[in-house]
Amino acid sequence: MKLYGIPNCNTVKKARTWLAEQDIALPFHDFKKQGVSEEQLKLWLKQVGWEKLVNRQGTTWRQLPEDAKAAVCDEASAIRLMLERPSVIKRPVLEKDGKITLGFDEAVYQSLFESKP
Repeated sequence: MKLYGIPNCNTVKKARTWLAEQDIALPFHDFKKQGVSEEQLKLWLKQVGWEKLVNRQGTTWRQLPEDAKAAVCDEASAIRLMLERPSVIKRPVLEKDGKITLGFDEAVYQSLFESKP
């Protein structure tokens, strides 16, 4: 299990706070400091597709020039952008049991971490 993101992102902060309140300790991978590999992105893209992994609502996307936004039209171009600017990745990315969850939704996290008898 691992949580990926950027520490100053409000959504990442909410996820980390919720995890701490539940006494769930996860390693944290900081995209800004540690980057992200092409192999990792490809694994995630198999699960969610590039359209969901690229955060088009965030500041990084909004600050891109229009031609750069228009150039993101398939998986290969999305990977190039995410490698160049990892802060454009939807976050946090929670990796648990080989599956990923994008963003933070308390109900989703609750269901992922509830104890199974």
